[in-house]
Amino acid sequence: MNCAALTGGERETRPMNALPRIDLEHAAQTDTPAVAVKHHAEPYRQHTIRTLAPGLFLAALIAGLALVLRQAPGVGAFSPMIIAIVIGMAFHNLVGTPARARSGVAFSMRTLLRGAIILLGLQLTIIQVAEVGAAGVAIIATTLGATFAFTLWFGRLIGVERKLAELIAAGTSICGASAVIATNTVTRAHDEDVAYAVACVTVFGSIAMFAYPLLPGLLHLDAHGFGLWAGASIHEIAQVVAAAFQDGKQAGEFGTIAKLTRVMMLAPMVLALGFATTHRMKSKGPDHTQARPPMPWFVLGFVALVGLNSAVAIPEDAKAWIATLTTFLLSMALAAMGLETDFRKLKAKGARPFLLGLAAFLFIASFSLMLVKLAG
Repeated sequence: MNCAALTGGERETRPMNALPRIDLEHAAQTDTPAVAVKHHAEPYRQHTIRTLAPGLFLAALIAGLALVLRQAPGVGAFSPMIIAIVIGMAFHNLVGTPARARSGVAFSMRTLLRGAIILLGLQLTIIQVAEVGAAGVAIIATTLGATFAFTLWFGRLIGVERKLAELIAAGTSICGASAVIATNTVTRAHDEDVAYAVACVTVFGSIAMFAYPLLPGLLHLDAHGFGLWAGASIHEIAQVVAAAFQDGKQAGEFGTIAKLTRVMMLAPMVLALGFATTHRMKSKGPDHTQARPPMPWFVLGFVALVGLNSAVAIPEDAKAWIATLTTFLLSMALAAMGLETDFRKLKAKGARPFLLGLAAFLFIASFSLMLVKLAG
């Protein structure tokens, strides 16, 4: 609770448990001993930890449960992030998220999320992009850009709010739930919008995961072509792996590399979207300039770790541990998102966003297939 200045000449009021502000620079220039500053600072840190702990524990508990449930038969094809948000939404709407957990939940959705996205960089290398080849990279990049543009255009056409359309566009064109929550650091949509977008990419990515393995023969695609098509168009990494390996080891490995190349494009996309949003707000006048979204510096951390992973041989055991930690943190972020999602607000959005997700899925599948066939 923040201090509030009362009007009408009344004195400033402050909650009894509020801490006095400490001006460290002033303290250094006066006789205030460093011990006194430390004495005031320590209770604040403890108060912050106590505030965050319940929400962090709840999000971590759900994330851990999601990782365990993923081992169950028939569930392994779904990302732990997807399972975590489903559990979080069920808990919030059936039981209710405790008020004292809200601070930790918000911390998980923002700070932990950014850290996890940075760590994603250690799962990618420049060499992987080279293996796809210039033609493959061109197909992936063109598909990504065209799908994002089409989704925004069709969203405007059918009356879907721009922020929600941007999230569905990012999730469909790049990497599912990870792209949705990364894009929302710039878009700043409501939690229900994020949940709706994640639901869309989960449903249609799952459909693609089961449908794609039935099509290589019908579409006359070899292992390389099928892997490229799957990697360039299916939403989640886990879904790409599950679908591409159904056509053999070569298709599976190439599909995975193509998908990771697509994931690497998350960084420039989020940066470009951040600049575009800032420019759009500035054009509305000075009142909107102050509200512009922050520069997504965490994306630069993502790029830096991609470079580090390309230049330095990180032990496989360490990379496996980091990959597990990254998945766990992302699952915590999605669990927190679910803990803030109200089904009644989702229902109020109607069927139009779902129609947009379907249209985006059909577009990316057909457009990327056309490019793969043209490239031979």
